[in-house]
Amino acid sequence: MACPDKSEDMQENLNKVIASIDPSKLIHAGKPGELSPVIPIVNYIIVQAAQKNSSDIHIEPEEKFLNVRYRIDGMLHRQFTLPPGLTTAVIACIKTMGGLDIAQKRLPQDGHIVMKAGHKDIDLRISTCPTVHGENIVLSFLDKNETVMDLASLGIGTKEMHLFREILGAPYGMLLVTGPAGSGKTTTLYSSLQAVNKEDVSIMAVEDPVEYLFPGIRQVNVNTAAGLTFGAALRSFLRQDPDVIMVGELRDKETAGLAIQAALTGHLVLSTLHTNDSISAFTRLADMGVEPFLAASSVLGVVAQRLVRKVCEKCKEPYTPLPELLKDLRLDEYIGTGVTFMKGRGCEFCGHSGYKGRFGIYEILRVSAAIQELVLKRSSADQIRNTAGKEGLITLRQAVLKNLLAGLTTAEEVFRVTLEQV
Repeated sequence: MACPDKSEDMQENLNKVIASIDPSKLIHAGKPGELSPVIPIVNYIIVQAAQKNSSDIHIEPEEKFLNVRYRIDGMLHRQFTLPPGLTTAVIACIKTMGGLDIAQKRLPQDGHIVMKAGHKDIDLRISTCPTVHGENIVLSFLDKNETVMDLASLGIGTKEMHLFREILGAPYGMLLVTGPAGSGKTTTLYSSLQAVNKEDVSIMAVEDPVEYLFPGIRQVNVNTAAGLTFGAALRSFLRQDPDVIMVGELRDKETAGLAIQAALTGHLVLSTLHTNDSISAFTRLADMGVEPFLAASSVLGVVAQRLVRKVCEKCKEPYTPLPELLKDLRLDEYIGTGVTFMKGRGCEFCGHSGYKGRFGIYEILRVSAAIQELVLKRSSADQIRNTAGKEGLITLRQAVLKNLLAGLTTAEEVFRVTLEQV
């Protein structure tokens, strides 16, 4: 996998920092009240990740080195390798910055780092996990400097946007946003909250963690250690007279049951699930113990989404995909028709990856009477999908193919982010 631009220079700069460290001081790294000698290394890694607009930093101990990778536009890229002698000190330094117990190395821990880089605030969620070579650490950026996008900026098609606004305009019921981790679900939820956030509407939200602060919305951070779970917060919400409730994620039967109860008693509820497409949301709810009649009567709509890498604007060029590839995508009719397909050649701007930036694709299911009946009957996902297709559902695969034909992404991305529904 190609590394982002100037990675050799970055490694060379880091090597200079490493060379300036006195090895004798490493034995004291992590002791209370003492500054770690590897602080410059950790700061360099974090600042470089922020400058590259990374979403996550992976600190991965191996037998003979410490590996550092950045997730950029959804893909992991190796950035640095550090000598194994620095592993313990680097991990201890990050844990100290995150307020974690550096003596506890056998159990996972979660923490939080806030720091400044120039004029920019950097907010990081830290997660550790013990492995055979040491503690693996993932630092996830929580960018509170970003402005929440309005619905019109999400890139949802005209027809789908009409369905979306129709759901958000309902006085009660549930909207579910589904997709894997890192698919932009939180952005969609926040944009939805912004769309319904009015002076005459009371909105309450529970998240783990709160990623963006909204004026006029009561937001609650989950605190499991103190007993403040999603379920506990939801019970409190139902006594607070809200109009709209946002639940960061339906994680278990209790949370799902309380959210559905709220949706059936006069509240508009917004939440997320981890499923591959919109139809699978009903299967997931059933797996969590939600009765079909409750799901059918409460769920107004489901938005499934993915983030797709965009062909780099600086180095994009036309190319002709193999006919076999187009056949696999069922685009046979476009062979030899003059449709221009684009790909990135690779340049410094995109880190020689051929891609720069991402955009969302959406599959929006509006639950009709026919779909409600199928859910009540415990019909298979294929049966529900067939009915939804007859009612005009545009699938994720169909949505990304439109962008492929428009030259915005590549066939490889189509296969990476979507599965064909047969």
